[in-house]
Amino acid sequence: MTNNDENAEFDLPTGPAEEVVEDAWDDDTDWDAVAEEWADELGIEIDGAEVLPTVAIVGRPNVGKSTLVNRIIGRREAVVEDVPGVTRDRVSYEALWNGRSFMVQDTGGWEQDARGMHRSIAQQAEIAMGTADVIVLVCDGTVGITAADATVARTLRRSQTPVLLAVNKVDSEKAALEAAEFWSLGLDEPYPLSATHGRGTADLLDEVLRRLPSKARMRETTGAPRRVALVGKPNVGKSSLLNKLTGEERSVVDDVSGTTVDPVDSLVELGGRPWRFVDTAGLRRKVNQAYGHEYYASLRTRGAIEAAEVVVLLLDASEPITEQDLRVISMVADAGRALVIAFNKWDLVDEDRRYDLDKEIDRELSKVLSWAHRVNISARTGRALAKLVPAMEIALDSWDKRIPTGPLNTWMNEVVAATPPPMRGGRLPRIRFCTQATTRPPTFVFFSTGFLEAGYRRFLERRLRETFGFDGSPVRVNVRVKERRQSK
Repeated sequence: MTNNDENAEFDLPTGPAEEVVEDAWDDDTDWDAVAEEWADELGIEIDGAEVLPTVAIVGRPNVGKSTLVNRIIGRREAVVEDVPGVTRDRVSYEALWNGRSFMVQDTGGWEQDARGMHRSIAQQAEIAMGTADVIVLVCDGTVGITAADATVARTLRRSQTPVLLAVNKVDSEKAALEAAEFWSLGLDEPYPLSATHGRGTADLLDEVLRRLPSKARMRETTGAPRRVALVGKPNVGKSSLLNKLTGEERSVVDDVSGTTVDPVDSLVELGGRPWRFVDTAGLRRKVNQAYGHEYYASLRTRGAIEAAEVVVLLLDASEPITEQDLRVISMVADAGRALVIAFNKWDLVDEDRRYDLDKEIDRELSKVLSWAHRVNISARTGRALAKLVPAMEIALDSWDKRIPTGPLNTWMNEVVAATPPPMRGGRLPRIRFCTQATTRPPTFVFFSTGFLEAGYRRFLERRLRETFGFDGSPVRVNVRVKERRQSK
């Protein structure tokens, strides 16, 4: 699905970037430098291979970690509730403090000798501690030092990573004096603060910036589970598929549509790697037309799609493709996530229905989602479920793919020379430079001297896919326009 943003006007630089564009490029051109010059001069953000340093917020359950994360990032993003155990996964958010960007990672509560799901939550926190560049241990100032605080402090004292101690829920000067007892944890000076009111968080963040390295110590571990959202209209078999993959009755299954209301997540090992599947509520109608629990279920499903890396969209192969199916497809495509379309209930499809389904796919899906992988499965019998993981891996590889600027511009010159853009007002637009701005999804920016028709942008997307792949991932093509200066 191409996202054609409004063409924006920019004053092209008169410095080195423009000279490189006007002159002939050769094999020795430093394409990364060219891209950086264009980005700096034109105000375009190019998301290169740089990884921002990470600050991990850890601690036992219900000490206010998610509240502190929301305070640091300046918005209510992490779910906060006065119940322990709300946060389960490691969730990363980009933060900015005093002009410097970094990632802040919210984690589930760390508990000693945890079992079952709580042990999985604790393992996620341990992974965060092992991969972060700075660790912030959060304790509850109203409770004092607990055995769990002392245990995690002993672990962190052996860490080579800088550790800061934040004593939360300190709302008065008297409480700040009482927080001095946390010196006994052996993690140097405790920082008393109130994440709810903002008291003391500035001092903590100043020290975080002082401890952060200039570059990230390491990327996310390769063993971290990829997030998969199971979406579709009600009663297409999402919960049945999750139960089949996990081998247990993780989700309630009933013939009555709308059985699932809250997203249900499960950690599953498939193909030798972990995956975190999220079973979502069926999307019945537009959010602004829903009411009651259906309204909140729709919001949670949208949130699950945004939090996912790859979406498995389930369609009922035994029934015609409906307008509601197309609405869900549009929602997933607009979110820019990698996508696999799974036609479920294939065991109920006969020869006549297969013929009709092929016609429906050509008519309804080929124009908008020709790039999505399709698999035919049966969640009830387990038919062809082995095809699901390879399809998701291919889609994620495409979603993460980055094309170097040099080969990209060589490709662009060949494509434009063979098929120039249409003329407008008697003038032929010239595409002067292109670069991949971001991944997840792959987004390309073309700098042109004139407006490029929507049809030509779709042509560029199609040729990008033919040359570089991107199977299973949306590709976004943006254009930046500046008319060529008139000679005096």
